[in-house]
Amino acid sequence: MSRQRSMEAILASEYVTIGELVRLTGARYSTLKFYTEEGFLPFEQAEEKLTRRYPREKTVERIAYIRSLRDEGKTIPQIREIFQEDIHGSNR
Repeated sequence: MSRQRSMEAILASEYVTIGELVRLTGARYSTLKFYTEEGFLPFEQAEEKLTRRYPREKTVERIAYIRSLRDEGKTIPQIREIFQEDIHGSNR
């Protein structure tokens, strides 16, 4: 198992892992994995078995946006619809 990067290194990094997103946002790993599988969180992956890399700033903003939608009482299907509408807009 590789050594964890310091928070300073994570904050300076353009890309982060899902584990580092957990540390940055306080969200549960399973929640972020679900959001990834739903297509809510953008990521890059060089090959199928390699680690997914998330653009740090955009993904942290996206997680905050999803949280605000959930706080407003939006369901996952409603959030999916909002993101589909945003594809041609601001693409949060």
